[in-house]
Amino acid sequence: MMDWQALAISLKLAIFTCLTLLPIGLLIAYLLARSQFVGRGLCEALITLPLVLPPTVLGYFLLVSMDQNSVLGSSFVLLTGHNLAFSFVGLWLASLIYSLPFAVQPMLRSLEQIAPELREMAWCSGLSKWKTFLKIELPLAWPGIITAMVLTFSHTLGEFGVVLMIGGNIAGETRTLSIAIYDSVLAFEHEQAQMMSLTLLAIALVTITVVYTFNRRHGHLLRL
Repeated sequence: MMDWQALAISLKLAIFTCLTLLPIGLLIAYLLARSQFVGRGLCEALITLPLVLPPTVLGYFLLVSMDQNSVLGSSFVLLTGHNLAFSFVGLWLASLIYSLPFAVQPMLRSLEQIAPELREMAWCSGLSKWKTFLKIELPLAWPGIITAMVLTFSHTLGEFGVVLMIGGNIAGETRTLSIAIYDSVLAFEHEQAQMMSLTLLAIALVTITVVYTFNRRHGHLLRL
């Protein structure tokens, strides 16, 4: 039996994360691609850090930062009267952190592949930097942007460790499909766990196939 409520929360979290990281990731990628500054390597390392940190370690630090005794957590309590940890908002903020590299890296690689001469020709033609970005760079970077959003969606949808640390297992609030699968296995409900696992597998396979198909058709297949 499918846990439709958990699936809805997972999809909601993945969509919210994608919509938020689209402008944030694009801005970070643009600044990194077009700027040379001291500490750039450290910035890229910090963005990539969620890829190499164990989810429980990342989840622990995020949980501490959202505690009601922390600046972020106490501010949220003052504004809303609710704790940030073990809430959907806290889960959403955590997902922005652990999915950030999946949003930034494909966009960055795509922007770096654009020849500087194209921008220079656009500037010589009278286009401002903003119009050059909108009319020249953004269309050329579109495959990387699509890749970033699909990977962000898939990764957020299936994340387990950080979700468990930050959101716990609150039905209708933070119980995602990955948590529901874990509970089903513990309860020896293998048929239910299998159905939900196959659902996540199917979604992941479809989204990744869309990425490769889209990029091949546009001649900009990114090496991930």
